[in-house]
Amino acid sequence: MTAKIPSSVWVLGLVSMLMDVSSEMIHSLLPLFLVGPLGASVSLVGLVEGLADVTALIVKVVSGLLSDRLGKRKALATFGYGLAAATKPLFALANAYGMVVAARLLDRVGKGMRGAPRDALIADITPSSIRGAAFGLRQALDTVGAVLGPSLAVVLMLAWANNFRAVFWVACVPAVASVALLVMGVTEPNAPTKPEDRPHLNLDSLRRLGRAFWWVTIFGAVFTLARFSEAFLVLRAQQAGVPLAMTPLVMVAMSIFYAVSAYPFGKLSDSFDHRKLLALGLAVLVASDLVLSVDGSWPVLLCGVALWGIHLGITQGLMARMVADAAPDDLRGTAFGFFNLASGIAMLCASVIAGLLWDHFGASVTFLTGAALSFVSLTALFFSKK
Repeated sequence: MTAKIPSSVWVLGLVSMLMDVSSEMIHSLLPLFLVGPLGASVSLVGLVEGLADVTALIVKVVSGLLSDRLGKRKALATFGYGLAAATKPLFALANAYGMVVAARLLDRVGKGMRGAPRDALIADITPSSIRGAAFGLRQALDTVGAVLGPSLAVVLMLAWANNFRAVFWVACVPAVASVALLVMGVTEPNAPTKPEDRPHLNLDSLRRLGRAFWWVTIFGAVFTLARFSEAFLVLRAQQAGVPLAMTPLVMVAMSIFYAVSAYPFGKLSDSFDHRKLLALGLAVLVASDLVLSVDGSWPVLLCGVALWGIHLGITQGLMARMVADAAPDDLRGTAFGFFNLASGIAMLCASVIAGLLWDHFGASVTFLTGAALSFVSLTALFFSKK
């Protein structure tokens, strides 16, 4: 008989969904809010986003280590979600971009603090036979939030005559609900080891992570180099003639396909060869890049965006499961921290390269380069040994 996904995993998925609704309501409008009412430059927007990403990456490693060392994954996750919720009113109250910058950085500290402990907690409470389904479910619910957030923001902006601050205040509600649900709805198992036996971050701990974990981490980073930020999908939408006010809906479309595919492929990973699924994800990414390299109409763009979302649905829950399977039980938080750090650095590099290619050679070359890198990763996957 197939084991059931624990109720705490469902709750963690709903927690992620609610926080994503809140965050995406704000983040989908934040560049326009900074450049418009607050008078910031586009360069400042880029700098803020870069600093935010780096901040989250660093904190992820620290939070993963602390969750292993303290044996308190739920407490750290709650702190991370709580800090993110506490920043939401700051966006609505901001009368200068300095407050927005501070709120954005604190929000990313919260994101970094909760990510690794939450994923490690899912692995702790889920039987290994259905771990892929659990990560796929959590990812699917999170992505539903990424669909609802921007959609709700567009509706409220239209209804309230572009009142940014009113929308930001509404975003506070799902954020607070997210934290309350986590506190009341998630039960954490007792730590399996005594405090004195819990790991420290040292060379012995890094060696204990093992070759299988480092293979997953390195491949995950290489894989991430082959795909860049989804912001380039929005830029491509502008070139395809999508009205400026409607371009955020491109991300909604991508997230819908991501959400729909994440759970089925996560469940499939519990019984199917992981390398074959990774190969399928890379092949879909190659197809997406090739379609997006065509300077075509809205239907062509939508096809490429749909394939992009499906490739994320195939690979993201799968990679999380592979990290959980490869890491020792008492080092899962540390493992997720290092994996996220490597993938995040790769994403920054990929996006910088994509931006340079876009500026100097155009969008088609950017996506064709992504397709070539994905194909190289696909070839390397077949010839590598874990």
